[in-house]
Amino acid sequence: MVQDEPYLETAPPEFYRGRFAPSPTGPLHFGSLVSALGSYLDAKSLGGEWLVRIEDLDQDRNQPGADSEILRCLEGFGLWWDGEVVYQTHRQELYEFAFESLRQMGLVYPCGCTRSEAASTYSGRCRAGLGNGKKERSFRYKINESIVIFNDFIQGKISQDPAFGSGDFVVKRADGPFAYQLAVVVDDYHQGMTRIVRGVDLMESTPRQILLQRSLGYPQIQYAHLPIARNANGEKLSKQTRAPAVMPNPDTLLAALEFLGLESPPAEEKNITEIIKFSIQHFDVKRISKK
Repeated sequence: MVQDEPYLETAPPEFYRGRFAPSPTGPLHFGSLVSALGSYLDAKSLGGEWLVRIEDLDQDRNQPGADSEILRCLEGFGLWWDGEVVYQTHRQELYEFAFESLRQMGLVYPCGCTRSEAASTYSGRCRAGLGNGKKERSFRYKINESIVIFNDFIQGKISQDPAFGSGDFVVKRADGPFAYQLAVVVDDYHQGMTRIVRGVDLMESTPRQILLQRSLGYPQIQYAHLPIARNANGEKLSKQTRAPAVMPNPDTLLAALEFLGLESPPAEEKNITEIIKFSIQHFDVKRISKK
């Protein structure tokens, strides 16, 4: 690891710190609320901190004002975060440092393949050089390990071979922006995250992120992957599937608890503040269903 590392925002040893990291591409929908609630309750039930990070690297998809709308919605549901809200676009120095560290270790290489050429599992065709007059389109992380195994607090023991899952993956585009996989690993480390609670749709990214943690000398983080909400067509609720925005109210909060399989408060406790307080006191990650 290269010395003279940029500043750290690490948590004290043995201290729990979690986070919710939405992209400002639209308002908070039910699926996002489920992820926010699950991560918040896990952190607060263990006496830890819960941070919010706005993942706004994809400037083309960001919607003006969406970040403020998301934050107001979280407040309305009683999900109050600790510390200042962090924006990825303000942290380029940290990503650049990590990227250069990987490059000095010979773990990244330029790639000239288009998205269609890369397909779902990248073959590593540019490892030996661009060739054939190809221009530099991205930089990929070179996977040198086979099986990655980790214990998920909800999904159980997970084993994956990233070489056959994604293959060498992009960590930076040639035109400048850093990729999600690198940025999230750097942010989680520098913010001192100890457990990441997020949707199971992101579990395929976890082995890649663990590989980056190992290469950069970061401690491995704990993970818990929540079930994801779907619409009537079986599609994940998202901005792309036009999931409707949620408005803060007790019934929606209770629906999110029910979706996660968590205990609901007595009928008389219908106030959002009372529901959150009860849920923190009675939270048990083992009760959350895998699907």
